[in-house]
Amino acid sequence: MENLTATRNKLLNEISGLSYEQLNQKPDESTWSVAQVCHHLYLTENVFTQAIIYGLTKSNGKKAEPKPVQLAVDRTQKAKAPDMVVPGDESLELEKITELLNQSRNLFLEFYNQLEDKSILKEKSTKHPLFGYTPLDQWVDLIYLHEERHIQQIKEIKSLL
Repeated sequence: MENLTATRNKLLNEISGLSYEQLNQKPDESTWSVAQVCHHLYLTENVFTQAIIYGLTKSNGKKAEPKPVQLAVDRTQKAKAPDMVVPGDESLELEKITELLNQSRNLFLEFYNQLEDKSILKEKSTKHPLFGYTPLDQWVDLIYLHEERHIQQIKEIKSLL
């Protein structure tokens, strides 16, 4: 939980003070804007929350070996975002971005805080597009690790603007 909070604060600090133009400007056609990266984070957190819930409710949910999820932070390893988490092209205000990020985080926390026995997350898994069957507790870690990856991307984008 501490990592989730710290990473989200880092993200919000990274984007606060950016103008509408800075948020929505793409360095080139093949690169997302800062707003698109944030929209991607919103979409991903929602999908991760749904995946964790699905993994918990699956009757045949099996235990999986831990995966090297910390690799998610390594930006030298390129990954193509699955279509369901690719951001749209619409421009976004900082206020809307913040609202979306709060919305996806609140959805996750609402679910997570209702879990009486969080150790069950180590016992069940669901399939991740890059790591395969991954224990659900590592899906929780992936929320902030993935966000950390994209904070680095946002810094790169800002340096190119």
